Amino acid sequence: MDYKFLFSLIIISTISVSSAYSQEPFITIFTNNEVFQEGDTIVISGKVQTVIGDTPITLQVFRGDNLVEIAQINVAQDGSYSHTIIAEGPLWRNSGEYIARALYGEGNLVEVNFSFLESEGISQVTDIFEVDAGNQGTFDIPYSINGGSLEKIEIDEGILGLRIQIDSKTAGTITLELPREFVGAEKQNGADEVFIILIDNLQVDYEELESSSDLRKISFVFEKGDSEIQIIGTYVIPEFGQIALVILTSGIILSLVAVRSKMKIIYS
Repeated sequence: MDYKFLFSLIIISTISVSSAYSQEPFITIFTNNEVFQEGDTIVISGKVQTVIGDTPITLQVFRGDNLVEIAQINVAQDGSYSHTIIAEGPLWRNSGEYIARALYGEGNLVEVNFSFLESEGISQVTDIFEVDAGNQGTFDIPYSINGGSLEKIEIDEGILGLRIQIDSKTAGTITLELPREFVGAEKQNGADEVFIILIDNLQVDYEELESSSDLRKISFVFEKGDSEIQIIGTYVIPEFGQIALVILTSGIILSLVAVRSKMKIIYS
């Protein structure tokens, strides 16, 4: 067997795959937030790689199969575009997941998901949850939630983090103030590491609102019907120790299998 040839073939294949994954999409789309309430301003923006003359972008917003917004958007000379929507009116009457789609030229389609909460569907709760820490006693986690209720928070030694139960009436958000003394995600040198957050075994993104020597305040979105949240860190109360590499590696592998994507690019 020609091992040199085989090795060269593997290298070339690896480079080709890497190049394919690193290639930037022809068109991108983003929203200025992941969750909007009735009356909020939704800004949908993005950029195209190549401007096609005077061709406009066709923007559509759907709730399921129902079209709630459509617009033609001019593209700037640098390829950027932006459109503003006020989330109110007769078509904005159902809380849940919405999809914004942008079509440019032949087959260049991209979409992004966001959640909308109508006013009567919002139930904002701000409180403190007392968590049982075994022989360490208890510790408090201040939280706020809209679109549902927080039912339980408990320590899970197996994931070096927390397991949370919620009752989600609609799509919504939850914000947690995690005390570093009892739970966290840190590298060995003390620098912050990212948490891995799974909702019903699908990984979701989160926003870090505050970071101090005492706590990390995080916020993330859930969908109607979601119930179990896992917050995976690198330690949970001192006596459980730190096995960050094993937990984070497992979480990363899991995330590659099942990730709740907030942006999908479709090529035809």
